Amino acid sequence: MAVYEVFSHPELRRYRTTLWSGASIILIFTLFLTFIPPLFIVYRSQGFWKKTDTYREYPDVRFKNELLMVAELEGDGNYVTYSTFQTYNTLQQNHLRVPLITSREEDSNGDGRADLLTFTLELPLADTENILGMKLLLFFDYKLYQFSTLTMEGMGYLNHDSPKGGARYDVVGELRFNQKEPLKHTGTDDRYNTSIIDSSSIYAEDFHLPTIFQNYVERNLTTYLHAPYTAWSTGRGKGQPFIVSARISYPEEGFTYIPGFWYLIKWGWVQYVSVLLIFLFIFDRIKVFIYQNQLVNTMVAKAWREEIKAS
Repeated sequence: MAVYEVFSHPELRRYRTTLWSGASIILIFTLFLTFIPPLFIVYRSQGFWKKTDTYREYPDVRFKNELLMVAELEGDGNYVTYSTFQTYNTLQQNHLRVPLITSREEDSNGDGRADLLTFTLELPLADTENILGMKLLLFFDYKLYQFSTLTMEGMGYLNHDSPKGGARYDVVGELRFNQKEPLKHTGTDDRYNTSIIDSSSIYAEDFHLPTIFQNYVERNLTTYLHAPYTAWSTGRGKGQPFIVSARISYPEEGFTYIPGFWYLIKWGWVQYVSVLLIFLFIFDRIKVFIYQNQLVNTMVAKAWREEIKAS
């Protein structure tokens, strides 16, 4: 007569022993090997906690309608300049040249934040004057809100030199963010919400470009103009100004920040449990093998259900 399985169920066995016995020592030892090594494995695999993390955000950028321009002319040390800082203009005297400036910011996606700056500067020149180089500083308000509230003044720098006199300088670029330290996950950071140029200074050295750059790069959080697409055009017509045209977008940026406590707990727990599950499976099989084969002395309690055997 053929034999076939009609029913199956797991069998529960209880292994009992005294407090100080070989079986108890084995249990303590396996528990230690189950829960402690995963901690070391996770810690050695690039750290248990995430010291920094990244996120993406559209910054709130506004052009402050502040600038400083230096245009180099033919002739040794000959230049014309202009800024929106009255003290600087007073110091320049005969080198001062007032341009026509227009700017417009656009919100293309309707989120209430500007996405693009269209900037034009028309510098009047005599027909005998030729522009060989242009240096232009533009100043922006830069704000972040998603984690910590960051408020700072940023700067974009346009620069070009040419052996031929120019008629216009066209720039298409992006205002990007640079950080030497991670942002905080909460709170307010307004350390750099101060003017990059001390407009109240009476010293000409404070307005020199090398001084401005040196003071600016000492900040841990800065902005810069990434402009790989530029064009220097020659052939300025008689009576025509030199034109600087710039289209500067404010793109979404990736920011590095220090995670908060609960984020660290969540991240650490996921790492630990993912390794712990493997150890739980392995040492559970080891304990079954040891106690089921009575490699250490234990008392086997009555099974919850008796195994049914076909005769």
